[in-house]
Amino acid sequence: MSFQLSNLQRKTIKRILDEKKRINPLWGSVRSSKTWCSLVAWILFVGKYKGKGELLCCGNTERTIERNVYNPLRILLGNNCNYIKNRGELYIFDKKIYCIGASDERSQDKIKGVTAGGAYVDEITTIPESFFTMLLSRLSEDDAQLIGTTNTDSPYHYLKANYLDRKDTLDLLDFKFLLDDNPFISKKYKVEIKKEYIGLWYKRFILAEWCVAEGSIYDFFDDKYVKDKCPFEPDQKFIGIDYATGNPTAFLLIYSKLINGKRYYHIEREYYWDSKKKQRQKTDSDYSSDLKDFINGKKIDGIYLDPSAASFALQLKRDGFYQLKDAINDVIDGIRTVATLYVTGRLTIGEKCENYLKETYSYFWDTTAQKQGIDKPKKVNDHTQDAGRYVFHTLEIKKILLTEDSTRW
Repeated sequence: MSFQLSNLQRKTIKRILDEKKRINPLWGSVRSSKTWCSLVAWILFVGKYKGKGELLCCGNTERTIERNVYNPLRILLGNNCNYIKNRGELYIFDKKIYCIGASDERSQDKIKGVTAGGAYVDEITTIPESFFTMLLSRLSEDDAQLIGTTNTDSPYHYLKANYLDRKDTLDLLDFKFLLDDNPFISKKYKVEIKKEYIGLWYKRFILAEWCVAEGSIYDFFDDKYVKDKCPFEPDQKFIGIDYATGNPTAFLLIYSKLINGKRYYHIEREYYWDSKKKQRQKTDSDYSSDLKDFINGKKIDGIYLDPSAASFALQLKRDGFYQLKDAINDVIDGIRTVATLYVTGRLTIGEKCENYLKETYSYFWDTTAQKQGIDKPKKVNDHTQDAGRYVFHTLEIKKILLTEDSTRW
C-alpha cells in the first residue's frame, strides 16, 4: 500500500530522525494520524539501525501490540514485516524486535538486564510507570531512541507530570496531533466521531486535553435510555456474566441487532445474587443451574465471562455451555465503549433491570487513584456494569478487527 504523508507527518518524522532525541512521544486526539506517523518513523529508525542492542516493541498486552502495531505495519510493509506470535517476535526487514506486554508492575522484570538500542511504545499511558522508567534505563546505546504514541489522560499521569511538563530539562521531543490534522479521513467522519464523545472523553480524545476524570462515570445518563421493551427485533442474544464468590454475581441478557452496519444493544433482563445480603453462598454448580434457568431455553449466541473466572468457566463447560467466550476486560477502554454506545443511541436498558440502573447512577471515579494519575472506577456496586461491559466492549472491538479493511487509508 502507498499513501502520501501530510506535511505535519513528514516534519515530525524528519525531526525524530534528525534530532535524535532520546524520548519521542506523539500524543493527542483519536484518529489524528499519530500512530501511522510514529510507525513510519519507527520503520526508518529500524531500517537504519546498526547497533548491537535489542530492539523492543512494548504495549499494554501482546494482543494490543498485534492490533495496534503489527496490523498497520503489515499494511505498510507487506511481507517485509512478520510476527511470530508464540515467540513474541516481530521482524521488520529481517531485524528482530521483541514484543513485550506491560500490563502491571511486575512487567518491568521482563526487561531487566536488557541493553536496548531502540523501543517503540504503543499507548504509553496504559503501561505502568515502573516499566517505562525501567525501559528508559535499558536504552543505553548511543543514539538510542524511544518512539511512542498515546491519547491524553489525567494531568497527574506520570508521562505528563514527569516528562512532558519537564521537556525543557530532558532529552525529549514531543508532538501534538489533533483529529483535524488527519487529511486521510473525511470531514463527514470527523463530524460523526466528534458526536460520539461527551464530557471527559470529548476533552481528552477530541480536544486532546490532559484533564481529570471527576464524579459520576456516566454523568449524562438519564431516563431516556430506559425502555419498557426492546426497541428493535433482535437478531442475536448474548449473556454477560460478572462472577464472584464473596461479592455479588450478575448475569445480563442482552438483545442485539445490526442496523445500518452498526450493532445496537438492549439489556432485557438481569440476574443478581448478593450472598452477603442473602446470607447464603452459592457454588459454581448452583450458579450454572441458575444460568440455565435464566436463559430458559433461548438461543444464545455468546456468553461472555472474565477470563480470570477459571473455575466457573470450567463448571459451565462441564454443564454444556459451549457458547462461552473470554471477554476483553479493558476497564477504561470498556467504559469509553459503553459511553459511546449511550451517546450514539445504540444502548438501552430494560426498566426491570433495577440493579443495573442503580449501579449506573452510582458508578463513580476513584478520586484517590486520580491523584496518582490513574483512572479507575470505585470497586463498589459495579457488578452489572462489569457484566455489560464484557459483552459490549468485546463485540465492538471484534467488530473493529473484522471490518479493519474498510477503515484503512
